[in-house]
Amino acid sequence: MSEGKLLAIWARKEWGGEMSPLDAANLVEGKGLVEDVSFGGRRQITIIEEEAWTNVMKQLSSDLPPETRRANLLVSGISLKESRGQILKIGDCRIKITGETKPCAAMDAKLPGLRKALKPDWNGGAIGKVLDSGKILVGEKVIWEDAEEV
Repeated sequence: MSEGKLLAIWARKEWGGEMSPLDAANLVEGKGLVEDVSFGGRRQITIIEEEAWTNVMKQLSSDLPPETRRANLLVSGISLKESRGQILKIGDCRIKITGETKPCAAMDAKLPGLRKALKPDWNGGAIGKVLDSGKILVGEKVIWEDAEEV
């Protein structure tokens, strides 16, 4: 089982608004991240991996910060690629990965070519459904839960 770390949490107060960094956030089962405008919507929580973002920035010779991707969580040390159906555990909370996050045209507004570079290999991140309510903290351990434990 690989082990990673939660490096950052971001939330938006309004649609299209700036991503604000948080040290901690509250997750609600079946609803998502309390502090984010998308709370209760179809996309409960979005996650990107630091390694994928770093590789994309190298490809594009850029140094945009990862919050440019507009995801809620930044993890390191685990791969999100092909993780649909898997359970990601952060602290006492579990998130079921429901699919790949497809980058939108807004990415090219930030950096030409960013949308295309994020498309392969789940570089744009993953969408998840919150299975357990609780608080998550930047710096917490992130692991894939074994299927037998679910």
